[in-house]
Amino acid sequence: MSEPRAGRLLDPPAHAPPPAPSGLLCPAVLDLSGLRHRARAPGPRVLRGPLELYLAHVGALDERTLRDARELLDAEERDRARAFRHDRDRDAYVVAHAALRDVLSALLGVPADALPLTREPCAGCGGPHGRPALRMPGVHFSLSHSGGLVMVALAPAPVGVDVEGLATMRAVLGAQSALHLAEADELAVLPAHERPAAFTRAWVRKEAYLKGLGTGLVRDPALDYVGTGPLPTAPAPGWTVRDVPVPAGYAAAVALHTP
Repeated sequence: MSEPRAGRLLDPPAHAPPPAPSGLLCPAVLDLSGLRHRARAPGPRVLRGPLELYLAHVGALDERTLRDARELLDAEERDRARAFRHDRDRDAYVVAHAALRDVLSALLGVPADALPLTREPCAGCGGPHGRPALRMPGVHFSLSHSGGLVMVALAPAPVGVDVEGLATMRAVLGAQSALHLAEADELAVLPAHERPAAFTRAWVRKEAYLKGLGTGLVRDPALDYVGTGPLPTAPAPGWTVRDVPVPAGYAAAVALHTP
């Protein structure tokens, strides 16, 4: 597996990282040091390529950086952060939302605490608590965090990203209903020790696609076939799904609407 390409947050690569020969997409690694003293970008910039993908390692951040990250959050985000029972999960949530704000601040040329963020209507009930979005056209984003990893995706079209720790065998057995029938058949013929990785590959692909759609798990994940093998399958016309290289013990994928 190739290593993620390094890049500073306020000096991102000239273009989104190109697909590797295997179809993987390599994210730029975020430098989140000095969040409080980050210079505001002189003005808005255009998105560089059809996709900008970033990765942050929560465990690599010191206490000062985590404290600065918490100060970037709004009141709702701080309330959500306090609801986590475990410090690692809380830190990952804080870093994810601070990283998103910092990336968007550099893109739009506005302070991280003054971004025009809103909530879309919930895909299930229509209430004002759906996924976060920008109150402006032309920029879509998605974020995900799991364990010690955070991923952020920016694009000019609907996009979804997901990262997860590898599923346990118990989790695989308990989540068979989330698989498309063809995916369940693929999993059934694999040796037992290969099933957790194959299941997790399929799961992050599904989550990324459903985030891109804006439905999340309101839509039954078993409806869409993305495959459990080394290369993902597009779940619908107009969508591209790619796996993202991440450290051992995790799987990640991004889904992009490609009209």
